[in-house]
Amino acid sequence: MTRAGATGSATAGTATTGVVALSPADEERRRGLRRMKAVALGALLFMAVVFLVSFPLQQDVPALAYVRAAAEGGMVGALADWFAVTALFRHPMGIPIPHTAIIPRRKDEIGRTLGEFVETEFLRGDVVRQKLESTAIAARLGEWLAAPANAERVVAEASTMASGILQALSDDEVGDVIESLAREHLISPEWGPGVGAWLSRVLDAGAHHGVVDLGVDNIGTWLSENHAAFTGLVSRRLPSWVPSIAQRLVDDTVYNEALKFVAAVQADPQHPARLAIDGYLARLADNLQHDPATIGRLEDAKVTVFDSPRVRELAAQAWETAKTGLVAALAAPDSGLRRRALSAVTEIGARLTTDAALQRRVDTWVTDAAVFLVDRYRHDIASIITDTVEKWDAKETTRKIELMVGRDLQYIRLNGTIIGSLAGLTIYTIAHALFGG
Repeated sequence: MTRAGATGSATAGTATTGVVALSPADEERRRGLRRMKAVALGALLFMAVVFLVSFPLQQDVPALAYVRAAAEGGMVGALADWFAVTALFRHPMGIPIPHTAIIPRRKDEIGRTLGEFVETEFLRGDVVRQKLESTAIAARLGEWLAAPANAERVVAEASTMASGILQALSDDEVGDVIESLAREHLISPEWGPGVGAWLSRVLDAGAHHGVVDLGVDNIGTWLSENHAAFTGLVSRRLPSWVPSIAQRLVDDTVYNEALKFVAAVQADPQHPARLAIDGYLARLADNLQHDPATIGRLEDAKVTVFDSPRVRELAAQAWETAKTGLVAALAAPDSGLRRRALSAVTEIGARLTTDAALQRRVDTWVTDAAVFLVDRYRHDIASIITDTVEKWDAKETTRKIELMVGRDLQYIRLNGTIIGSLAGLTIYTIAHALFGG
């Protein structure tokens, strides 16, 4: 097989089994595990050497019998604990003895048990509530947000996220959503009764008088500045034999009468023209609420306007302009939007730090939300553990667990050697005292 082929096979095997290279921390754990294995094995070998020396000499030196008993017990304890520790991770000496290689053989069951333990003991509403209620969440959050560096970080991260969302949005899809919302909330509802009721309230309050005054004032201003526009307005319709001086007199008369009329309307709040406008608006308001023909004309006009291609084009342009402006503002650290957001975040942090009532509301909201989520989704959260462990490769899982706890387990072997030697010495001493003499 070529180097490339071997590399490809190794890569495929890694992807299939889930075996990954050890991290620097795991490498350090492996070195520590090897050292402790060597220490435990050295203790066993030491006991074996002591036993081999003391056993043949105990007939000549009776005191060595105690040494032999201690060494014998130490070897038994070391071997028993070696077997127990090894059986957790693999078959001792490769022999498939029942109830050995517990972790690789029962990996999935261990994952399920661990998931159930986390679900029943940690992901409980009362446990979460007790922990959160003892934590000043709002105050700590406020202190963190009040720091300028943290507030800037929050704004920067939020801006990046918002900018990414805006850029990921499809303009066509956004346009379709806007059109759908507009049709649902603007076009589909009948405008006539609502507009008529609003106009009635305006008329009852007399709020339209200002608009009428503005219109009359604008007409008066235009007339004052456009005298020439009346030249020939009426006189051109007179017979040709009428003298020109008479024609100018007619035009001037019409112009002056128009000025007088506008001035009269401006001066008299009860002028017939004003009353006529009031009456027209009152009839219009009533017809918009009760006259099917008027309502229908307004609906037709509304649909015509909203279905106009130009209106759709303007809506698309408005969205594109707003999107471009927002993205640019979010990207610029010194933009007005970012500065206002930074000011708002800092102000929120200050309030969370000093406002006790706000702290209680935030703490209560966070606690209730967390308890709700835990009670509702704790099984799904715990299943992450179960599903993840099930996907792990058995050998890789065994290796990882052994690296994490194996060094401590070697102390069990070492302790077993010491305890076994003491137990052997104690048993032999008691037996010799009772039956040896």
